[in-house]
Amino acid sequence: MGFEFLMTSLIIVMSPGTGVVYTLATGLARGARASVAAAFGCTIGIIPHMAAAIGGLAAILHTSALAFHTFKYAGVVYLLYMAWNALREKGSLNVDSEAGEKSLMQVTITAILINILNPKLSIFFLAFLPQFVSATEPNPLSRMLTLSAVFMLMTFVVFVGYGLFAASVRDQVISRPRVLTWMRRSFAGAFVALGVKLALADR
Repeated sequence: MGFEFLMTSLIIVMSPGTGVVYTLATGLARGARASVAAAFGCTIGIIPHMAAAIGGLAAILHTSALAFHTFKYAGVVYLLYMAWNALREKGSLNVDSEAGEKSLMQVTITAILINILNPKLSIFFLAFLPQFVSATEPNPLSRMLTLSAVFMLMTFVVFVGYGLFAASVRDQVISRPRVLTWMRRSFAGAFVALGVKLALADR
């Protein structure tokens, strides 16, 4: 598999991004089970990007300004929606004692959409995966699929860790109204910042 690939993947997976922010927010808002659902959704949301990279479809996003910007701004709008949702007293990221009872399917679908609506992921995998496939590899497709599976497994494990950590401090957060307000504003600010970063991203 290669130590370089594993270390590079780990750094990428652990880096703060939309998936990490959403998984942490979900762990705080809804508890451990929901945080695992968020981690699962974020992982599933990687699949279309990896498929696009392996199939060469990411090249279209890279070469077509219209396709890239259409996809990009859809992602920006969704991140801004997530920011607004985080600020709402009764939004899906509301941190309270009853939030954990809400639909795990809703959490998973939201997590999937967060990752799908990010065209930079497709382009990233288009550039990332081929670096670890030798030109002499007898079965490059199988190799890329294996690397993709390992990357997804690492994503799930790391995100579950983030989510369970957030869930472990949930009771302390719920008991402090000022902390609740600060957390909602922080997550809203994080989603806005990620949206701005995506809006300014070039192909």
